Amino acid sequence: MLSILNVVAPVFTLIGIGYLAVRLRFYPASGVGGLIVYVNNFATPCLLFRAMIEVDLGAAFNPAVIGPFYIGALAVLAVGWLMARALFGRPPGEAVSVGYSATFSNTVLVGIPVMHRAYGDAAMPIVYSIIGLHAPMLLTLGTLVMELARRDGGKISAALWQGVSKAVTNPILIGIAAGLAGNFAGLELGGVVDDVTLLFASTVMPVALFGLGGALNQYHLAETWGQALTMTVLKLIVHPLIAWVLMVPVLGVDPAIARYGVLLAAMPAGINIYIFATYYHRAVDVAANTILLTTTLSVITITTWLLVLG
Repeated sequence: MLSILNVVAPVFTLIGIGYLAVRLRFYPASGVGGLIVYVNNFATPCLLFRAMIEVDLGAAFNPAVIGPFYIGALAVLAVGWLMARALFGRPPGEAVSVGYSATFSNTVLVGIPVMHRAYGDAAMPIVYSIIGLHAPMLLTLGTLVMELARRDGGKISAALWQGVSKAVTNPILIGIAAGLAGNFAGLELGGVVDDVTLLFASTVMPVALFGLGGALNQYHLAETWGQALTMTVLKLIVHPLIAWVLMVPVLGVDPAIARYGVLLAAMPAGINIYIFATYYHRAVDVAANTILLTTTLSVITITTWLLVLG
């Protein structure tokens, strides 16, 4: 138990420091967005660029781990949509946004620090392979489903193009693609490129966690907290549970490997669910509340999953 606390405590302490720094006005709220942009557009792409150049591709891309992770994500999207329609009476488009709140994991700002502290370098190839597919798959899927569901939806071809274009221009995906190209070409980092990308990569964890904590100040529980709590259960418990069942009992993955994908599935909801909701102006309150609840309650659930997974 002490070893698990040593994994979780520093991560959520940094998030708490970021929250209090903005709350007590030791750090300007206007600067939080810049921190998140820096992490997503500069530091993390450099981290993933370095990782993909050095990674053993055969070990990284494990379909028996990656597949269940995304099947679980799609399952909670479907269940969340059905619950939003049947239980909460949400219109089709809003129901998609509600369900999407349980789908997109915070794989970068929380996932990378927790996974690295919990399982070290051994886990990171699989973690990076999941992250590499995360944005293109789930953003494209969310966009397509929304365009199909909402009454004023546009053409499916336009929705597909929009999802693909977002993925292709994502700096994280660019970093991964550049790293993979270097890996295939047999390049080795050295000189200024090595030093600069290492400096950027070393800032990911503290800046990401501090920035996420600061960002939590903008989210406040509203009347839809019950819907957000339902999506929180789907995100923190159901998604990783589905991933575990598919990986271990069904596909026979070694539990020591499966836990990498399961724990990543147990991460809180990512900020992209809020961006998605605000873009379509649907269920923004649920998305904001889900980010707040999943991030707060994940202190407990991640600790529990670490106890269960070992």
